[in-house]
Amino acid sequence: MRTLKRLSFLILSAILLFLGYLHYHINADTQLPATPYEFSIEPGSSLKNIARQLVDEGVLPNAWSFILLSRLMGNESSLKAGDYILTSNLSQTALLEYLIKGDARRNEVKFLEGWTFLQLRQVLNEHPAIRHDTLHFSNQEVLQLIGASETAAEGLFFPDTYYFQKNSRDIDILRRAYHRMHDKLQAIWSTRAQSLPLTTPYEALILASIVEKETGLESDRTKIAGVFMNRLRLGMRLQTDPTVIYGLGEEFDGNLRKKDLRADHAYNTYTRSGLPPTPIAMPGLASILAVLNPAETDALYFVAKGNGESQFSATLAEHNRAVAKYQKRSAP
Repeated sequence: MRTLKRLSFLILSAILLFLGYLHYHINADTQLPATPYEFSIEPGSSLKNIARQLVDEGVLPNAWSFILLSRLMGNESSLKAGDYILTSNLSQTALLEYLIKGDARRNEVKFLEGWTFLQLRQVLNEHPAIRHDTLHFSNQEVLQLIGASETAAEGLFFPDTYYFQKNSRDIDILRRAYHRMHDKLQAIWSTRAQSLPLTTPYEALILASIVEKETGLESDRTKIAGVFMNRLRLGMRLQTDPTVIYGLGEEFDGNLRKKDLRADHAYNTYTRSGLPPTPIAMPGLASILAVLNPAETDALYFVAKGNGESQFSATLAEHNRAVAKYQKRSAP
Protein backbone atom coordinates (compact mmCIF):
# COMPACT_ATOMS: atom_id res chain seq x y z
CA MET A 1 0.00 0.00 0.00
CA ARG A 2 2.82 2.36 0.95
CA THR A 3 4.60 1.48 -2.28
CA LEU A 4 1.47 2.30 -4.29
CA LYS A 5 1.04 5.64 -2.53
CA ARG A 6 4.70 6.45 -3.05
CA LEU A 7 4.44 5.55 -6.74
CA SER A 8 1.30 7.66 -7.11
CA PHE A 9 3.06 10.55 -5.41
CA LEU A 10 6.04 10.24 -7.72
CA ILE A 11 3.82 10.09 -10.80
CA LEU A 12 1.78 13.10 -9.63
CA SER A 13 4.96 15.03 -8.85
CA ALA A 14 6.38 14.20 -12.25
CA ILE A 15 3.18 15.36 -13.93
CA LEU A 16 3.16 18.59 -11.94
CA LEU A 17 6.82 19.19 -12.70
CA PHE A 18 6.21 18.53 -16.39
CA LEU A 19 3.18 20.83 -16.46
CA GLY A 20 5.17 23.50 -14.65
CA TYR A 21 8.03 23.11 -17.13
CA LEU A 22 5.62 23.16 -20.06
CA HIS A 23 3.85 26.24 -18.71
CA TYR A 24 7.12 28.07 -18.32
CA HIS A 25 8.40 26.82 -21.66
CA ILE A 26 5.39 27.86 -23.74
CA ASN A 27 5.04 31.24 -22.05
CA ALA A 28 8.71 32.22 -22.15
CA ASP A 29 9.70 34.51 -25.00
CA THR A 30 11.60 32.88 -27.83
CA GLN A 31 14.63 34.61 -29.32
CA LEU A 32 14.06 35.49 -32.96
CA PRO A 33 16.95 34.96 -35.38
CA ALA A 34 16.52 38.55 -36.53
CA THR A 35 14.19 41.50 -36.00
CA PRO A 36 11.99 41.96 -37.92
CA TYR A 37 11.72 38.35 -39.00
CA GLU A 38 9.68 37.21 -42.02
CA PHE A 39 8.47 33.70 -42.75
CA SER A 40 5.78 32.04 -44.84
CA ILE A 41 3.41 29.15 -44.18
CA GLU A 42 2.41 27.36 -47.34
CA PRO A 43 -1.24 26.37 -47.92
CA GLY A 44 -1.96 22.79 -46.86
CA SER A 45 0.89 22.65 -44.31
CA SER A 46 0.23 20.28 -41.40
CA LEU A 47 0.84 21.21 -37.76
CA LYS A 48 3.94 19.01 -37.67
CA ASN A 49 5.32 20.61 -40.83
CA ILE A 50 4.70 24.11 -39.48
CA ALA A 51 6.36 23.30 -36.16
CA ARG A 52 9.37 21.73 -37.89
CA GLN A 53 9.67 24.71 -40.24
CA LEU A 54 9.68 27.15 -37.30
CA VAL A 55 12.33 25.07 -35.55
CA ASP A 56 14.47 24.96 -38.70
CA GLU A 57 14.16 28.74 -39.08
CA GLY A 58 15.16 29.28 -35.45
CA VAL A 59 11.82 30.68 -34.30
CA LEU A 60 11.05 27.76 -31.94
CA PRO A 61 13.50 25.83 -29.74
CA ASN A 62 11.70 22.52 -30.40
CA ALA A 63 8.66 21.18 -32.21
CA TRP A 64 7.04 18.95 -29.62
CA SER A 65 5.98 21.70 -27.18
CA PHE A 66 4.35 23.74 -29.94
CA ILE A 67 2.54 20.67 -31.29
CA LEU A 68 1.38 19.67 -27.79
CA LEU A 69 0.20 23.21 -27.05
CA SER A 70 -1.79 23.34 -30.30
CA ARG A 71 -3.45 20.01 -29.60
CA LEU A 72 -4.24 20.83 -25.96
CA MET A 73 -5.94 24.04 -27.13
CA GLY A 74 -7.82 22.20 -29.90
CA ASN A 75 -6.21 24.26 -32.65
CA GLU A 76 -4.32 21.59 -34.54
CA SER A 77 -6.01 22.50 -37.85
CA SER A 78 -6.61 26.22 -37.19
CA LEU A 79 -3.24 27.65 -38.21
CA LYS A 80 -3.55 29.79 -41.34
CA ALA A 81 -1.24 29.96 -44.31
CA GLY A 82 0.26 33.30 -45.30
CA ASP A 83 3.28 35.59 -45.11
CA TYR A 84 4.11 36.67 -41.56
CA ILE A 85 6.42 39.22 -40.04
CA LEU A 86 7.51 39.20 -36.37
CA THR A 87 8.79 42.49 -34.98
CA SER A 88 9.63 41.30 -31.45
CA ASN A 89 10.23 38.16 -29.40
CA LEU A 90 7.07 36.40 -28.28
CA SER A 91 5.99 33.28 -26.45
CA GLN A 92 4.80 30.09 -28.09
CA THR A 93 1.30 30.84 -26.81
CA ALA A 94 1.34 34.29 -28.43
CA LEU A 95 2.81 32.84 -31.63
CA LEU A 96 0.07 30.20 -31.78
CA GLU A 97 -2.63 32.86 -31.33
CA TYR A 98 -0.96 34.94 -34.03
CA LEU A 99 -1.03 32.06 -36.53
CA ILE A 100 -4.61 31.12 -35.60
CA LYS A 101 -5.76 34.69 -36.11
CA GLY A 102 -4.07 34.64 -39.49
CA ASP A 103 -2.72 38.15 -39.07
CA ALA A 104 -0.49 37.64 -42.05
CA ARG A 105 1.14 40.33 -44.13
CA ARG A 106 -0.76 40.03 -47.38
CA ASN A 107 0.81 40.77 -50.71
CA GLU A 108 -1.47 42.41 -53.21
CA VAL A 109 -1.60 43.62 -56.77
CA LYS A 110 -4.23 45.97 -58.17
CA PHE A 111 -5.67 45.92 -61.68
CA LEU A 112 -7.52 49.16 -62.41
CA GLU A 113 -10.60 49.76 -64.57
CA GLY A 114 -9.64 51.11 -67.97
CA TRP A 115 -6.20 49.50 -68.06
CA THR A 116 -5.05 47.70 -71.18
CA PHE A 117 -3.59 44.22 -70.97
CA LEU A 118 -0.18 45.75 -71.66
CA GLN A 119 -0.49 47.90 -68.53
CA LEU A 120 -1.68 44.91 -66.50
CA ARG A 121 1.30 42.78 -67.54
CA GLN A 122 3.70 45.61 -66.80
CA VAL A 123 2.42 45.86 -63.22
CA LEU A 124 2.72 42.09 -62.78
CA ASN A 125 6.24 42.07 -64.20
CA GLU A 126 7.38 44.84 -61.86
CA HIS A 127 5.91 43.37 -58.66
CA PRO A 128 8.78 42.14 -56.44
CA ALA A 129 6.71 39.47 -54.62
CA ILE A 130 5.50 37.73 -57.80
CA ARG A 131 7.27 34.94 -59.66
CA HIS A 132 7.50 36.11 -63.26
CA ASP A 133 7.02 32.84 -65.14
CA THR A 134 5.32 34.51 -68.14
CA LEU A 135 7.74 37.42 -68.47
CA HIS A 136 8.79 36.49 -72.01
CA PHE A 137 5.55 34.82 -73.10
CA SER A 138 3.32 36.27 -75.79
CA ASN A 139 -0.28 37.18 -75.01
CA GLN A 140 -1.43 34.14 -76.97
CA GLU A 141 0.82 31.87 -74.92
CA VAL A 142 -0.62 33.35 -71.73
CA LEU A 143 -4.16 32.67 -72.95
CA GLN A 144 -3.26 29.07 -73.72
CA LEU A 145 -1.78 28.57 -70.25
CA ILE A 146 -4.91 29.82 -68.46
CA GLY A 147 -7.18 27.76 -70.71
CA ALA A 148 -8.89 30.71 -72.40
CA SER A 149 -10.88 30.09 -75.57
CA GLU A 150 -10.46 33.67 -76.80
CA THR A 151 -7.67 34.65 -79.19
CA ALA A 152 -7.16 38.23 -77.92
CA ALA A 153 -6.32 38.98 -74.28
CA GLU A 154 -7.65 42.53 -74.12
CA GLY A 155 -10.48 43.07 -71.64
CA LEU A 156 -10.67 39.46 -70.42
CA PHE A 157 -9.33 40.12 -66.91
CA PHE A 158 -11.41 41.57 -64.09
CA PRO A 159 -10.06 44.77 -62.52
CA ASP A 160 -9.77 44.19 -58.78
CA THR A 161 -7.31 43.84 -55.90
CA TYR A 162 -5.77 40.37 -55.82
CA TYR A 163 -4.13 39.05 -52.67
CA PHE A 164 -1.51 36.37 -52.90
CA GLN A 165 1.31 34.65 -51.09
CA LYS A 166 4.87 35.74 -51.67
CA ASN A 167 6.46 34.12 -54.74
CA SER A 168 3.10 33.19 -56.25
CA ARG A 169 3.21 32.64 -60.00
CA ASP A 170 1.97 35.43 -62.24
CA ILE A 171 0.03 32.91 -64.33
CA ASP A 172 -2.00 31.89 -61.27
CA ILE A 173 -3.01 35.51 -60.62
CA LEU A 174 -3.90 35.97 -64.28
CA ARG A 175 -5.98 32.80 -64.21
CA ARG A 176 -7.92 34.09 -61.18
CA ALA A 177 -8.57 37.45 -62.86
CA TYR A 178 -9.68 35.74 -66.08
CA HIS A 179 -12.15 33.42 -64.34
CA ARG A 180 -13.47 36.25 -62.19
CA MET A 181 -14.30 38.28 -65.29
CA HIS A 182 -15.81 35.26 -67.03
CA ASP A 183 -17.99 34.35 -64.04
CA LYS A 184 -19.21 37.90 -63.42
CA LEU A 185 -19.95 38.51 -67.09
CA GLN A 186 -21.92 35.27 -67.43
CA ALA A 187 -23.94 36.01 -64.28
CA ILE A 188 -24.80 39.56 -65.35
CA TRP A 189 -25.56 38.50 -68.94
CA SER A 190 -28.50 36.48 -67.64
CA THR A 191 -30.01 39.65 -66.10
CA ARG A 192 -29.66 41.80 -69.23
CA ALA A 193 -32.44 44.01 -70.50
CA GLN A 194 -34.59 42.75 -73.34
CA SER A 195 -33.99 43.60 -77.01
CA LEU A 196 -30.38 44.70 -76.66
CA PRO A 197 -28.47 44.88 -79.98
CA LEU A 198 -25.89 42.47 -78.56
CA THR A 199 -25.78 38.76 -79.27
CA THR A 200 -23.01 37.46 -76.98
CA PRO A 201 -21.41 38.27 -73.62
CA TYR A 202 -18.20 39.04 -75.49
CA GLU A 203 -19.95 41.79 -77.45
CA ALA A 204 -21.15 43.20 -74.14
CA LEU A 205 -17.56 43.14 -72.90
CA ILE A 206 -16.39 45.07 -75.96
CA LEU A 207 -19.01 47.78 -75.52
CA ALA A 208 -18.42 47.92 -71.76
CA SER A 209 -14.74 48.64 -72.41
CA ILE A 210 -15.74 51.61 -74.57
CA VAL A 211 -18.17 52.89 -71.93
CA GLU A 212 -15.38 52.55 -69.36
CA LYS A 213 -13.07 54.78 -71.39
CA GLU A 214 -15.80 57.33 -72.24
CA THR A 215 -17.23 57.79 -68.74
CA GLY A 216 -16.03 60.73 -66.68
CA LEU A 217 -18.89 60.83 -64.18
CA GLU A 218 -20.52 57.80 -62.60
CA SER A 219 -24.06 59.12 -63.11
CA ASP A 220 -23.43 59.39 -66.88
CA ARG A 221 -22.41 55.75 -67.32
CA THR A 222 -25.81 54.23 -68.13
CA LYS A 223 -26.69 57.23 -70.35
CA ILE A 224 -23.52 56.77 -72.40
CA ALA A 225 -24.35 53.08 -72.73
CA GLY A 226 -27.85 54.10 -73.84
CA VAL A 227 -26.43 56.36 -76.58
CA PHE A 228 -24.30 53.54 -77.98
CA MET A 229 -27.26 51.15 -77.88
CA ASN A 230 -29.37 53.62 -79.84
CA ARG A 231 -26.63 53.97 -82.44
CA LEU A 232 -26.22 50.22 -82.83
CA ARG A 233 -29.98 49.77 -83.26
CA LEU A 234 -30.08 52.42 -85.98
CA GLY A 235 -26.96 51.16 -87.73
CA MET A 236 -25.10 54.38 -86.95
CA ARG A 237 -21.37 54.28 -86.44
CA LEU A 238 -20.28 54.55 -82.82
CA GLN A 239 -17.77 57.33 -83.62
CA THR A 240 -15.92 57.07 -80.32
CA ASP A 241 -12.39 58.44 -79.90
CA PRO A 242 -11.07 55.80 -77.44
CA THR A 243 -11.32 53.04 -80.04
CA VAL A 244 -9.33 55.09 -82.53
CA ILE A 245 -6.70 55.86 -79.92
CA TYR A 246 -6.45 52.17 -79.04
CA GLY A 247 -5.99 51.28 -82.71
CA LEU A 248 -3.19 53.81 -83.06
CA GLY A 249 -1.26 52.11 -80.27
CA GLU A 250 2.22 53.55 -79.76
CA GLU A 251 1.66 55.98 -82.63
CA PHE A 252 -0.73 58.01 -80.47
CA ASP A 253 1.14 61.01 -79.06
CA GLY A 254 -1.67 62.39 -76.91
CA ASN A 255 -3.21 64.51 -79.66
CA LEU A 256 -5.99 62.98 -81.78
CA ARG A 257 -6.09 64.61 -85.19
CA LYS A 258 -8.67 64.67 -88.00
CA LYS A 259 -6.39 62.52 -90.15
CA ASP A 260 -6.45 59.89 -87.39
CA LEU A 261 -10.25 59.81 -87.50
CA ARG A 262 -10.15 59.33 -91.28
CA ALA A 263 -7.48 56.61 -91.37
CA ASP A 264 -9.31 53.31 -91.70
CA HIS A 265 -8.43 50.40 -89.44
CA ALA A 266 -10.29 47.75 -87.47
CA TYR A 267 -10.71 49.98 -84.39
CA ASN A 268 -11.75 53.16 -86.18
CA THR A 269 -15.43 53.47 -85.33
CA TYR A 270 -15.62 56.62 -87.48
CA THR A 271 -14.92 54.65 -90.65
CA ARG A 272 -16.45 51.28 -89.69
CA SER A 273 -19.87 50.31 -88.43
CA GLY A 274 -20.62 48.13 -85.44
CA LEU A 275 -18.30 47.12 -82.63
CA PRO A 276 -14.51 46.89 -82.87
CA PRO A 277 -13.13 43.32 -82.95
CA THR A 278 -12.05 43.21 -79.30
CA PRO A 279 -12.39 45.20 -76.09
CA ILE A 280 -10.04 48.17 -75.81
CA ALA A 281 -9.46 47.95 -72.04
CA MET A 282 -10.59 46.22 -68.84
CA PRO A 283 -14.12 47.34 -68.04
CA GLY A 284 -15.19 47.47 -64.43
CA LEU A 285 -18.35 45.94 -63.02
CA ALA A 286 -20.22 49.26 -63.26
CA SER A 287 -19.59 49.54 -67.00
CA ILE A 288 -20.69 45.96 -67.64
CA LEU A 289 -23.89 46.55 -65.66
CA ALA A 290 -24.50 49.80 -67.55
CA VAL A 291 -24.18 48.10 -70.93
CA LEU A 292 -26.52 45.24 -70.04
CA ASN A 293 -29.05 47.56 -68.41
CA PRO A 294 -28.58 50.93 -70.13
CA ALA A 295 -30.65 54.04 -69.53
CA GLU A 296 -33.65 54.56 -71.76
CA THR A 297 -32.86 57.72 -73.67
CA ASP A 298 -33.52 59.34 -77.04
CA ALA A 299 -29.97 60.73 -77.11
CA LEU A 300 -27.71 59.82 -80.03
CA TYR A 301 -24.81 62.11 -79.17
CA PHE A 302 -22.80 63.27 -76.18
CA VAL A 303 -19.87 65.59 -75.64
CA ALA A 304 -17.65 66.18 -72.61
CA LYS A 305 -18.34 69.42 -70.77
CA GLY A 306 -14.82 69.63 -69.41
CA ASN A 307 -15.78 69.02 -65.77
CA GLY A 308 -16.27 65.24 -66.00
CA GLU A 309 -19.89 65.51 -67.08
CA SER A 310 -21.30 64.89 -70.56
CA GLN A 311 -23.93 66.83 -72.47
CA PHE A 312 -26.41 64.54 -74.23
CA SER A 313 -28.30 65.44 -77.39
CA ALA A 314 -31.04 63.81 -79.43
CA THR A 315 -30.29 65.61 -82.71
CA LEU A 316 -27.17 66.55 -84.62
CA ALA A 317 -28.10 70.25 -84.46
CA GLU A 318 -28.30 70.09 -80.66
CA HIS A 319 -25.02 68.23 -80.55
CA ASN A 320 -23.24 70.76 -82.75
CA ARG A 321 -24.39 73.55 -80.45
CA ALA A 322 -23.11 71.61 -77.44
CA VAL A 323 -19.76 71.03 -79.15
CA ALA A 324 -19.48 74.74 -79.92
CA LYS A 325 -20.34 75.60 -76.34
CA TYR A 326 -18.12 73.15 -74.47
CA GLN A 327 -15.28 72.00 -76.71
CA LYS A 328 -14.49 75.20 -78.55
CA ARG A 329 -14.70 77.15 -75.33
CA SER A 330 -12.11 74.88 -73.73
CA ALA A 331 -9.82 74.80 -76.80
CA PRO A 332 -6.46 76.58 -76.34
